[in-house]
Amino acid sequence: MYVADSRAGSPSAPASADGAVRPPAGRRRAAVAPTVFALGTVSLVTDVSSEMVTAVLPLYLVAGLGLSPLGFGLLDGIHNGFSALVRLAGGHLADRGGGRHKWVAGLGYGISALCKPLLLLAHTLTPIGLVLAADRTGKGLRTAPRDALISLSSTPENRGRAFGVHRAMDTAGALLGPLVAFLILRATVDGYDAVFTVSFCVAVAGVLVLVLFVPGGGSRTPRAAEPGDGPRPTLRAALSLLRRRELRRITVCALLLGLATVSDSFVYLLLQRRLGVPDRWFALLPLGTAAAFLVLAVPLGRLADRVGRWRIFLAGHGALLLAYGLLLTSWHSAALPYAVLALHGGFYAATDGVLMAAASDGVPEALRSSGLALVQTGQALARFACSLGFGALWTVWGDRSALLASTAALAVCAAFSLALRPRATATHPAQTTAAHPPGGTA
Repeated sequence: MYVADSRAGSPSAPASADGAVRPPAGRRRAAVAPTVFALGTVSLVTDVSSEMVTAVLPLYLVAGLGLSPLGFGLLDGIHNGFSALVRLAGGHLADRGGGRHKWVAGLGYGISALCKPLLLLAHTLTPIGLVLAADRTGKGLRTAPRDALISLSSTPENRGRAFGVHRAMDTAGALLGPLVAFLILRATVDGYDAVFTVSFCVAVAGVLVLVLFVPGGGSRTPRAAEPGDGPRPTLRAALSLLRRRELRRITVCALLLGLATVSDSFVYLLLQRRLGVPDRWFALLPLGTAAAFLVLAVPLGRLADRVGRWRIFLAGHGALLLAYGLLLTSWHSAALPYAVLALHGGFYAATDGVLMAAASDGVPEALRSSGLALVQTGQALARFACSLGFGALWTVWGDRSALLASTAALAVCAAFSLALRPRATATHPAQTTAAHPPGGTA
């Protein structure tokens, strides 16, 4: 794979109504920038660390500490949604600092690394919740600046591919993390403590890679100012981005779909109950999701650039609906876990990076980190609410009824998002500003 510093100082590319971007005639398709590969390496190493903990956490909390599904839903909601409270702050700090994306991201990675050994000291609901909240604070600080660096290092016509490459490298770490956790649990007596200790050491290595190898800005190629780059990076300007019709539609759709997206941990617990998976094998379940994500991330990112990002995004939620449907059926074939986990990984490959690529196209560079943080915040808050709601429904109605309610809600939200879909999510920022000024209405 070839690399180049590919952020545009070039003419904007035409976009279709569904977000497909076609480079101007005669132009070679831009390569993926070195910044993307450097950030992908950081994410790979960091995900080995975080997924080691994520893989064992559901079983550690439910089987080891005896938490109820409602208690686990609360902690899982904190784990997946607390970062929403600080994502806007992280995005604003990165933009306000005039290109401090790398250092704000580094602060977030460092906070998360320091939380890993604290899990060794937490054995009840409150301290575990506080540690997870701090860990998610770190994730909230780093996610938008990191994605802004990827976006700023890419051209509009290959942005889906760039995010796909990053997410593939990130998922390689997610694939290795549960495997490392599984090997540690089998090889040690105090398995959970060993997992948390090794996770801390790996997280520190990820921070070092960021500091030493990731450039400080999205591009080293200077270019003239563009009309879409005008707003000053103030908090008011960041919030006013929601007045842009396309970004507002993307944010609303991400929020609605997040409200019906059952967290990964619950999916794995449901699979374990359906199949009677022994506790010692539980940590391997995330490998199926990660493997499918790894294989599909780059192809689906490139496909999104060609046929439209929103089409791929909604198709990913269709795959998730199929996974829920399989869990609800009475099918007991040995192929069930492979099918569910493949669809689960396909869902992430079609939505995670693709959503950020779609959102990037309507946000000016000066507010790129803040704009992405707005979308991420809505989605994270929705998934936080879903974790709480699903845990409560499981406690009151049982796991099957809870999943049935979530499946119905996801189908309704997907249909609404199809009707509300953005009309031109891959337009160059300058074009978007001209066509849809900040005061535009939906």
